[in-house]
Amino acid sequence: MPFKFLLIAFLLVLLPVTSQSTLADNHIPVSGTASKFVELIIMPPELMGDPLREISENWTDGYTPMLIEILSLSGAERANLLLELLQDKTGQKFGRDTNRWFSWWWQQEQAQVADYATFKSSLYGLIDEKFLLYFSTSRETRIRLDEVRWGGVIQDGIPPLRQPRMLAADEASYLEDDNIVFGIEINGDARAYPKRILAWHEMFVDDIGGINFAGVYCTLCGAVILYKTNHNGTRHDLGTSGFLYRSNKLMYDKATQSLWNTTWGEPVIGPLVDQDIRLERSYLVTTTWGEWKRRHPDSKVLSLDTGYSRNYDEGVAYRQYFATDELMFSISTSDDRLNNKDEILALTFPQFSEETMAISASFLQNKPIYVNRLGSVEFVVLTDTSGANRVYEAKNHSFTSYDQDVTLIDSKGMKWSLSEDELKSGDLVLARLPAHRAFWFGWHSAFPDTTLVR
Repeated sequence: MPFKFLLIAFLLVLLPVTSQSTLADNHIPVSGTASKFVELIIMPPELMGDPLREISENWTDGYTPMLIEILSLSGAERANLLLELLQDKTGQKFGRDTNRWFSWWWQQEQAQVADYATFKSSLYGLIDEKFLLYFSTSRETRIRLDEVRWGGVIQDGIPPLRQPRMLAADEASYLEDDNIVFGIEINGDARAYPKRILAWHEMFVDDIGGINFAGVYCTLCGAVILYKTNHNGTRHDLGTSGFLYRSNKLMYDKATQSLWNTTWGEPVIGPLVDQDIRLERSYLVTTTWGEWKRRHPDSKVLSLDTGYSRNYDEGVAYRQYFATDELMFSISTSDDRLNNKDEILALTFPQFSEETMAISASFLQNKPIYVNRLGSVEFVVLTDTSGANRVYEAKNHSFTSYDQDVTLIDSKGMKWSLSEDELKSGDLVLARLPAHRAFWFGWHSAFPDTTLVR
């Protein structure tokens, strides 16, 4: 996260003088194993000898991820004491590189102490009292809690844009034609959300075409996904939790403080788990401002007047991260058929099939028309001159040419017109399907069995 390391530095000063009253005031029981480990981050290093000896004498492998998490928040003196115990009990020597510690640990047989969730709540509750509600032994979970890592910010510390101010296209003088935008048109309402702004906020909540959407941008995994916030009559008010799962941001909902997997669109920790909730995806396109404006001259676009002070210049946010193939947070599963941050077009149609697919963006760059099938759905990917991909139903129609603008010809010589929501030829209509661009590692870590086309 852009200001992660500054925040951690601040917290390292704050934590040693924080008392357990924060936890008690919020009715989080801190006792037993959880208490012993939380003491390691609260007390001065010179007083850590007794609790460390007690932990050593009662060692179990389930203590390992707890020590690694404390290590990730510790200054040098505290870290050295923790490392002495951690290295002695595991036989591993990764120093203060918590990414390497976690990567090693995730390959071991899973071991977890009974009150690990209470420990996690207690530890991170010292940073933000809202974190106290995320984890507990009574909360259902679909994912390994030791793969849930703090991203370096408090709840909504990267602030979502809620009903943001929009400009008319001809008023957006701050944008250059080659700037990247995420384009959406719903019920004739066209809007552009520039990457240079959204990278600082990672989420917007907006009414588009009379429908409430959450556009979720996981900058670490290079994905913007558009979700309808209403599910079976309930609108879920979503935000940024401050935590990650496999380097993919976790959302939270304000009503229950459940944590949601961004890529799945489902709650994975908390009372909403197993409630058969899966948010409906909608379509968007990653393109350039010049191309989007040409297609949609009446489009609205985000204003720089967001209510926050940020450097919204093109390419500023996450510049160093995007410039390499290195990850900020390690993941438990990987696949080297593509580089970590190679872009793919991600496809999942859960209403028809649980299968998923990733298509290499470079593969599509040279194929204006690409047809395939995912489950029972035959689809066509159309790639325009800007490299933008749009996916539509194919339904056995064979297309022979695409002008990479708005016109297609099928094998019967019929002309089809392209719009953001459909392909149309006379009375025949092929619907747009949801798809989004992502980094390969992020999609694969969410769907390890995904089909890859390259």
